[in-house]
Amino acid sequence: MEHNPFLALLLITGLAVFIPVLLSRFRRLNLPIVVGEILAGVVIGTSGFDLVAPSPSLDFLAEFGFAFLMFLSGLEVDFSMLTGLGGHKNNREFWGQPLPLALVMLALTLALAMLSALGLQQLGMVSNPMLMGLILSTTSLGVVAPVLKERRLLGERYGQTLLVAASLADFATLILLTVAIAAARQGLSLDLLLIVVLLAVFILLARIGPVVARVPSLNRVLEELSHATAQIQVRSALALMVAWVVLAEALGVELILGAFLAGAIANLMGGQRRASSQEKLDAIGFGFFIPIFFIMVGVNLNLGAFFESPGAIVLSGALLLIAYLVKVGPALALRLRFPWRNTLAGGLLLSSRLSLIIAASEIALNIGAIDVGTESAIVLIAVITTSLSPLLFNRIYRPDEAEVRRGVIIVGSGQMTELLARRLQPSYQSVTLICEDTTYLGVLREHGFTVCAGSASDEGVLRQAGAAEAEALIVMSNDNRQAVATSELARQRFDIPLVVAGVSDTSCITHLQGLGVRVVQPALATAMAFEGALRFPTTFDVLVHEIGSVKFGEIVMGNRGYTGMPLRRLGLPGSAVVLSIKRDHTVLVPHGDTTLQIGDSVALIGSPDSVDEAIVMLRG
Repeated sequence: MEHNPFLALLLITGLAVFIPVLLSRFRRLNLPIVVGEILAGVVIGTSGFDLVAPSPSLDFLAEFGFAFLMFLSGLEVDFSMLTGLGGHKNNREFWGQPLPLALVMLALTLALAMLSALGLQQLGMVSNPMLMGLILSTTSLGVVAPVLKERRLLGERYGQTLLVAASLADFATLILLTVAIAAARQGLSLDLLLIVVLLAVFILLARIGPVVARVPSLNRVLEELSHATAQIQVRSALALMVAWVVLAEALGVELILGAFLAGAIANLMGGQRRASSQEKLDAIGFGFFIPIFFIMVGVNLNLGAFFESPGAIVLSGALLLIAYLVKVGPALALRLRFPWRNTLAGGLLLSSRLSLIIAASEIALNIGAIDVGTESAIVLIAVITTSLSPLLFNRIYRPDEAEVRRGVIIVGSGQMTELLARRLQPSYQSVTLICEDTTYLGVLREHGFTVCAGSASDEGVLRQAGAAEAEALIVMSNDNRQAVATSELARQRFDIPLVVAGVSDTSCITHLQGLGVRVVQPALATAMAFEGALRFPTTFDVLVHEIGSVKFGEIVMGNRGYTGMPLRRLGLPGSAVVLSIKRDHTVLVPHGDTTLQIGDSVALIGSPDSVDEAIVMLRG
């Protein structure tokens, strides 16, 4: 088909349509779509029926798809999780946090991978141990994140730790691979400093980009031109990606780093508009360009050379063993914080490798650092680990019963505290109040509340109140210092997922938000209540007076059967209606064509029965 690239493109795009449909019929295999695309490419390519031959046009489309994939990878990384270690009272508590654990695992992974690559060099299996060690150190964030989202673990410390580890491995190994590839191509020359130049430009734009994105006039233009034929946000993102690819190539740096950094800049500048533009970019990338890249990886895969070389077969077995060893071994650090079973499951999930390892092997082949047989072995490792690791994770992982939290704790005294407790009682299995005013304890007990006497900033009092098992804590103290101290204990010592603190001192807000605490300013909250009563009287009545015929509900989307389905086709039961969707820290105002994704936080309103049925339906 090389005489007419459109015929080859027709076959490739046809397979891109057929593969997801086929895999959806065999859900129990849990095979990632990209693995199916690579296998389809093998069938029609050099190692199969040879129906598609590489051509300049297909090679360009595949390379653009590759750049698009790296751009979207940069767009997905949550850089807020890679900054700030916070204050902790002891070493064990510090090293049990997501970022320190991820750093330890990355360092151990790099060390083990380099030692393994040196061993392979001694056996004559590889010629560039530095490059091979970095290739083996990679992790596929694109595989880890969806698995965690599907299991609804992204909001828990376990899921956050694995996500930070995958993000850090992706980002760090990408930079190190760029340096290693440049060194292998050009030697240790001053040209390597150009990578530092590229990173310096990135840091500069990462600093000023968010500031520029908040300029009112720019926001108005973007809002006006974000719809219909203009699609200015999508155009800007694509132009940014191409600009960084051109800049990277001009500096002699691989396009993988340029495209990734472009995605990171778009991520940092996106703000509230990021979710809508990212959905469109995902559609363009995964709908056309990225499948071409993965199918062409399979087309170019030379299994003949692989099977004809006994050394390549032995190498693939060794690489597979090392691929799991260098991830599962360092993942034992997770035992500082999690059970053995989940520690092993996390190591196996982090062993999945896909886009970056394939990209690195392809570049290494092009610069002569590895041969065809080795490249084929690396691609096979990617296919095996990407297919096997999620399956093993899902079979081994078990929710820690100690982390199944129930009940809410309220810190404070007085009529407002009692009123809130009464309102929360129907929704929570238990409501416990912590109160220092001993004269008020008897009144609370008479009204049927579980109470604890003492200061909530005392760890022993919090533990007695059930902080180790509570799902939420509300601090209504008038003492700002106590509110901060209690919030710190709740988040850092007891890992309470949801902490709400009322503080009047604005200097505390940044610190509390950094801990993941939701801050309520009493004066502002009162003003908003008055505004709500004036501007939204019906909603205000529903919230305040708890009208029996109307109920609010919230659910984390977990039913794969409704993923990607427009709301107009969802068919929610009875009078249930979707009020809002929170996705990746961004709140979406839903319309008929809005689709749901696994992990979305969906707010509902309707009759009590309808909302309860909708929650069951979407939970899956």
